[in-house]
Amino acid sequence: MAVKIDTVVDLYVPSKIQRSLLLLFSLAWMADAAGVMMMTFTLGGISAEWHLSTLQSSTIASLTFVGMLLGAIGAGFILDLVGRKFAMNLFLAFTILFTFIDGFSPSPFFFGIFRFLSGIGYGGLMPSVNAYLSESTAIKIRGRYLVLLESSWAVGSILIGLYAVTSGSGWRSVYYSILVASLIFIPFLRIKESPRYVFLKRGKKGLEELLGIHLKEEIETIEKSVVPVKALLGKRYFKSTLLVWSSWFVISFIYYGLFTWLPKIFSTTGIAQINALWFTFFIFLAQLPGYLSAAYFIEKIGRKPSLIIFFAGTAISSLIFSSVTNTYTFIIAGLVTSFFCMGVWGLIYAYTPELFPTSFRGSANGSAGMMARIAGIIAPYFVAAFFGTNVLHALIWFSILAFLMAILAAFLGKETKLENIE
Repeated sequence: MAVKIDTVVDLYVPSKIQRSLLLLFSLAWMADAAGVMMMTFTLGGISAEWHLSTLQSSTIASLTFVGMLLGAIGAGFILDLVGRKFAMNLFLAFTILFTFIDGFSPSPFFFGIFRFLSGIGYGGLMPSVNAYLSESTAIKIRGRYLVLLESSWAVGSILIGLYAVTSGSGWRSVYYSILVASLIFIPFLRIKESPRYVFLKRGKKGLEELLGIHLKEEIETIEKSVVPVKALLGKRYFKSTLLVWSSWFVISFIYYGLFTWLPKIFSTTGIAQINALWFTFFIFLAQLPGYLSAAYFIEKIGRKPSLIIFFAGTAISSLIFSSVTNTYTFIIAGLVTSFFCMGVWGLIYAYTPELFPTSFRGSANGSAGMMARIAGIIAPYFVAAFFGTNVLHALIWFSILAFLMAILAAFLGKETKLENIE
C-alpha cells in the first residue's frame, strides 16, 4: 500500500534535523525582519538629513515593498522551477548585501535604489523559507513550527529596534548591522534540498539518495501542475486562494500602515521624538506574545477558528486605538493591536502552505507574498494622507478591513489541522 510523502517525512526526517532547520530559518527570518523594520526607526533621521517631505518619505518607504513585490513574484517561479535551496540562498544574499550597502547611500536616490534591491531579498526569502520548512516537518508539529518561524520576525524587529534607540550612532549604523547575518550563509549553503521537492522532481530514487536510505514503502504520486496560476484560480483552490490573498493583503496593509509611521503617529499626539521611538519599541515587544499565543492556539483549536479570533481581535483593538486620547491608554491600545496583528501574521504563514500542494506551493506562497507587498506599497501613502487631518482615523479603516476578514475566514476557511499536505 502506497503512503503519502508526509508519512515519509514523519518517519525518516529526524526531529533533531527539523529543530535545526527551525533554528536556522528563524535566524534568517530575524535578519529579514530587521532589514524591513529598520525603516520604522530610521525614516525620521533619513528625512531630517535630506530634508524630505512626507510624500518623499512615503516613496522611500514604499520602494522597499516594490522590491518585496518583485521578490515575492520571482520567488514563486524560482521555488517551483529551480528549487527551494537555490531560492533561499539567492534571496538571503540580496537581503544582506543591499541592506548593508544602503548605509553608504550618498543621496535619497541611491538610498531608494538600494532599498528596492534589498526589498527583492526580503520579499523572496520569506516564501522560500516558509515553503522549505513546511515540506520538511512532521504533520503534528508543522503548524506550530511555522508560527514559531514567523514569531522570529518579532525577535528581529525587537533587536533592531533596541539597537536603533540605544546605539546613538546615527541611522547609517543601523544598516551596517545587517552584516552580522552573513554568518548564517555557511549552514544555508550546506543544507540539502526539500524532501518533497526532490520527490516531485526526481521520484523515489532521488528521495532515497537525499535521505541516504532505501525506502520499502511505495509513495503516492504528488499532483503536478503545469500552470500554477491556472491551478490557483481553478475551481478546486479558488476559495482558498481568495481567502489567502485577501488575508495577506489586509494584514500587511494594517501592519505596514501602522508600523511604518508609528513614531510619527506618537509625535502627532504631543509625545517627544525620543519617547516616540521608545514607545514604538515597546509596542514591538507585544509582537512576540502575539506570535506565541498563535502558535499555541493553532494546534489547540485549529487554523480556521484561530484566524477568525485574531482578525476580530485586530478589528476591535484598532478601533479602540483610534479613539483613546490618554497617553497610557493609547500605548496599551497599541500593544493590544500589535499582539493580535502579529498573531494573524503567524497564522496565515502556517495556514497558507497547508492549503496548496507541493507542485505549486512555491507559487502559492509567492503570490500571497505578492498581495502583501502590494498592500505594503500602498499603506505608507494611505496613512500619510491622514496627517493633514487626524492620522488616527486611518485606524478606523484598519478596523473595518480586519472585521471583514474575520467574516471572510468564517465562510471560506477550511480546517487543515493534522491533514496530510500533497
